[in-house]
Amino acid sequence: MGHLHDNYGPEARYAVEREAGLPQTMHQREIERGLELGLPGADSIVDRTIPTFSRGELPHFAGINTFLKAPYLEDVRRCGEFDVAVLGAPFDGGTTYRSGTRFGPQGIRKISALYGPYSFELGVDLRESITIADLGDIFTIPANIEKTFDQISKAVSHVYESGAFPVVLGGDHSIGYPTVRGIAQHVSGNVGIIHFDRHVDTQETDLDERMHTTPWFHATDIPNVPPENLVQIGIGGWQAPRPGVKVGRERGTTIMTVTDCVEMGIEAAAERALEVAWNGAEAVWLSFDVDCLDAAFVPGTGWPEPGGFLPREVLKFIQLIAGAKPLAGIEVVECAPPYDHAEITALIATRVICDTLGCLVRAGHLPKPPATPQKPERGAA
Repeated sequence: MGHLHDNYGPEARYAVEREAGLPQTMHQREIERGLELGLPGADSIVDRTIPTFSRGELPHFAGINTFLKAPYLEDVRRCGEFDVAVLGAPFDGGTTYRSGTRFGPQGIRKISALYGPYSFELGVDLRESITIADLGDIFTIPANIEKTFDQISKAVSHVYESGAFPVVLGGDHSIGYPTVRGIAQHVSGNVGIIHFDRHVDTQETDLDERMHTTPWFHATDIPNVPPENLVQIGIGGWQAPRPGVKVGRERGTTIMTVTDCVEMGIEAAAERALEVAWNGAEAVWLSFDVDCLDAAFVPGTGWPEPGGFLPREVLKFIQLIAGAKPLAGIEVVECAPPYDHAEITALIATRVICDTLGCLVRAGHLPKPPATPQKPERGAA
């Protein structure tokens, strides 16, 4: 390692020191694979790591978009061979104002090509640490929200049961109910939920259906998903229907406004959120609605609300939550590319996922340790 002078800030010094110790094994394999499958570059190309056909990270503007250019896994029966499985839930039949989130998975995947696998501040290289597969999208049913819920629950259940860490690209927030339902059936104890949003989403019905304003009413009706383990972060503004507030009050959910979090400090707010969600719980699901950020940063969403978090606040929050304990999975919802500008909403959605994965890796929560084989019972053959 070269000389590190004293002018670095603490975070920068950690990052520079950390990078020196990261391996490059998987990067080299990616280069070799690209040259094998994409043919060596033309004779005029000086850099002989460049193939004729783009295969891998570079160039960022090329290739067929999967999330972070991860391999597309057509055979979803093999998702358990990977540490992380990304799946899209392209559905906006639960929206009550502006639709467009059915294009969320496409938008997130597209802008994710901008990113490489390495985070400077976190000191993590996802390519060298974990394996990621993109399973493509769940076959949702546009005209039937209940059948779509069944499809989403089956898909998330399959991924979670396989041992892969599920990353769900929404889709509107109605999918929060079927995603939690999909994992809860595989958890013997209670499931907690950490929910970032400007809206409570806890009323029973909206427009006579289970819409994107209702997921947590129904999720907390699941026997092992108690409402006391639901913590809702960022709630506020002029779009919090009173029926949902009443349900939260009666059921004992925990609400933390943006002002609450900022005034107590993000670190203290994260500590409280973790305490509530994990209290007696065996697993915790992270549900992130992009509209928890101030409307200036997320134009591409259905219910933008001024007064939300700044990106650096919410990213710090996410890093603290993901670094504390292993999460059951994450969904990022309400990204509506038709209303986006310069893809900045899809970009923050991508960043939230990447920071979550990076902090899980840095804390040793990913990759998951291999399951310990159960010893045969005494006398068994």
